[in-house]
Amino acid sequence: MLASADLPYSGYVESDGALGVPNLGKLSDITAMLDGSTRMRVWQASASTWRADVLSDAGERDTYQLRGKTYIWDSGGELLTEVTGNQPIRPPRAADLLPPALALRLLHDAEGTARITSLPAERIAGRDAGGLRLLPTDPATTIGQIDIWADSVNGLPLQVEIIGRGSGQVVLASRFLQVAFNRPSGQVLTPAHGPGTGFTAASPADIANAAGDLDDEQLPGSLAGRSRIPSPPAFQEIGIYGRGLSTFAVITLSGHSGRRDLRSAERNGGTPLTFAKGFGVQIATPLITVVLAHPYDSFDTFLIAGMASPQLLAKAAAQLAAEPDRDL
Repeated sequence: MLASADLPYSGYVESDGALGVPNLGKLSDITAMLDGSTRMRVWQASASTWRADVLSDAGERDTYQLRGKTYIWDSGGELLTEVTGNQPIRPPRAADLLPPALALRLLHDAEGTARITSLPAERIAGRDAGGLRLLPTDPATTIGQIDIWADSVNGLPLQVEIIGRGSGQVVLASRFLQVAFNRPSGQVLTPAHGPGTGFTAASPADIANAAGDLDDEQLPGSLAGRSRIPSPPAFQEIGIYGRGLSTFAVITLSGHSGRRDLRSAERNGGTPLTFAKGFGVQIATPLITVVLAHPYDSFDTFLIAGMASPQLLAKAAAQLAAEPDRDL
């Protein structure tokens, strides 16, 4: 599986999520991927040259990776966006749910923190596929098990199922329904910019900030006993803590944006939290946990999210609310 990352292929994929993540304002595009079905066509020439189209009744949203650049085509708005520069940190996208991308990410994150067993072979997209099961040993992750089936000849992951801890239910699944191992043409992998369509350019920071109005308030070096991973330049406002399957991220939403998302979480069934020096809302799904925490003495709101236990993220939120020396 690990050796298949550069393999050329094309196919049709459907992913299904049943996480119950509510709409969180500007994060709605991300949360929508985790509930319901996502239909995708994919073409890959190599790990650095590929195209993934998200299909819907309203049109397509296509992502191209070509010669070190990323392009996004929105058929509804007839707009092509070129993302300039490297993307060391970016919001999740539908292409992350393709079985090869999802399997390789989970295998990487689970390295050294999961037991591996075999599964019976299956027939997937007309191919024989061998299976393995990852059983996480980290008690702080919400993942109970990960089942992956890969092509028996070349190792390309063809199906991934994630089961929530304690639920026994598949909460996220992605599967090829059609797959072919041929190198796609350059024409298919090149974004088209026809007459009458728009074109714009954006930096990776612009894409990351599109999720909300991020503040650059200094985040602590550790939270809930997890050390902070150093952030790339220009992304210091995003904090990533811990390693493995219970890693969680923190962003600081400034002013009205954070309060708006906090109220949205409350309206959508979030559980109220009270800290010694603040308050918040927690949304716990079978896989993703989200906490919004607002200190009493700050205009900012912290958004904490990850495949980590509600207890761990509530502890991190309480620590953030208690951080001293805030600017009023």
